[in-house]
Amino acid sequence: AEMSVKENEEWNTGHGIQKWQMCFDCDQWFHGAVACALGWAAWKMYLGRSELNGARTNAMETLGAALGSNQRSAEALPVFEATLALKQRYWSDNKDHILQIQGNIALCLSKLGWRDEALVLQRKIYAGFVALLGVSHEGTILAGGNLSISMGKLGFYADAIQLLRDKLLPAARRLFGSDHYQTLGLNENLVEALSNAPERTCDDPRLNRH
Repeated sequence: AEMSVKENEEWNTGHGIQKWQMCFDCDQWFHGAVACALGWAAWKMYLGRSELNGARTNAMETLGAALGSNQRSAEALPVFEATLALKQRYWSDNKDHILQIQGNIALCLSKLGWRDEALVLQRKIYAGFVALLGVSHEGTILAGGNLSISMGKLGFYADAIQLLRDKLLPAARRLFGSDHYQTLGLNENLVEALSNAPERTCDDPRLNRH
């Protein structure tokens, strides 16, 4: 009972795990060296708790995110992999969050140059979001956008074009509108894929469709 009271006091002071992630005076997310320092501090705070403790797992994920955002993907990758293992073992019903962690792993793999492995994982992630949330959910569109970028990096321009033009952009326009930054970003991805596609010609009408 005493441990539960202590945990409750810590977790409900400073908005839980977010006290390690953002400043509540200016509503800005921590970044750079500050984010890394607080990520390590959060992990050290909750390290001694049980694997079943949600705060411990959230602190581990916070550390991984801080490392990843600071271009330290080699360090972030094993942290995310350990987080994923815990989520799958104890919180397997939280499929949305599991897909998000897998997305972080795929991003680390891509940044480390393991693009083939990243692409395989991103295909699974996108399919998982479609099955779980549908094609027009924000998480699905974000996962699809990351998949299209990986396709382009590996030269699968036709696949990227089809995904963007036939699935992602129609869904983004419905959900966000044509002028939303997410939609505009997908448009940029499509233009880049069309521009790099081997079969493209100077008067390719598809470049003017979006």
